[in-house]
Amino acid sequence: MTLLGLAITAATVLILLIEFLRHRQTGLPAYGWAGIVVLSVAEILLFKRLEPIPTYFTPIAWTSYILTVDAAVFSIRGRSRLRDAPREFLQTALLSIPLWLIFEAYNLRLANWTYVGVPGGPVELLLGYAWAFATITPGIFETADLIESFGWFRPAGRLRLAAWSETTMALLGAACLILPLVVPKAMAEYLFALVWIGFVLLLDPINRHLGWPSLLSDLVRGRTSRFSSLLLSGWVCGWLWEFWNYWASAKWHYIFPIMQGSKIFEMPAIGYLGFLPFALECFVMYVTAAQLVGAIRLAREAERAKG
Repeated sequence: MTLLGLAITAATVLILLIEFLRHRQTGLPAYGWAGIVVLSVAEILLFKRLEPIPTYFTPIAWTSYILTVDAAVFSIRGRSRLRDAPREFLQTALLSIPLWLIFEAYNLRLANWTYVGVPGGPVELLLGYAWAFATITPGIFETADLIESFGWFRPAGRLRLAAWSETTMALLGAACLILPLVVPKAMAEYLFALVWIGFVLLLDPINRHLGWPSLLSDLVRGRTSRFSSLLLSGWVCGWLWEFWNYWASAKWHYIFPIMQGSKIFEMPAIGYLGFLPFALECFVMYVTAAQLVGAIRLAREAERAKG
């Protein structure tokens, strides 16, 4: 099954590379080449088992990847997150940590994964976990930007929403998030798929109601590119996560009680489907969190102005 994983991962990366070469308008910026060099050197040192590279390989690989993909987006579009909005990019990375910790909190009950090989010291734990978690949302977003820059998706017919549909979606999302917490633990272990879709169903209608960016708003306007690019980003990032995770010393190890005999890398085959809605969740959860942070910041600035 490892060979199958290697083939799928290689084919996925090859498609991205071909499309980048087809659509690029300028050469790759220097920081993109730096990302490629760092990733290549890290791969060599990983297989030589030269510490601390194997222990911190996941965040090193993803940091290098993010730099490279951001540079590729700039090469195609003439703009990118890191070049045009570095403060927002930093905010995305910082918010990625607590947003992922929400899933870690669910995992305390559902016990779908564990970590092996992470050093035990406080500094090492902070570096190993926080750095890795900080790359999750930026990795999803940068990959979606790259895919969207290829122009694969054209505007479609406007989505028509019934008056009750958004409320129904939000209630269904709340049920998906609550159910794994209230059923017996032996049953809850099978229900993490509900968590992967629950935040999309719950938060995206709320985001739209509040006038914040939302997938529903896009689809109502006939814009399919963000939704489709995020789904494909989940596919790409899922295979890269598991590919790099498989060889690292400190890694995720999946223990959920489904298809453990059919693993591709460390992930049971069915688990790769979860990466698609997870990318959508990264978007809707980040929008909610970023808007709340912005509202808090504005409130504090208003208080200072009054004082």
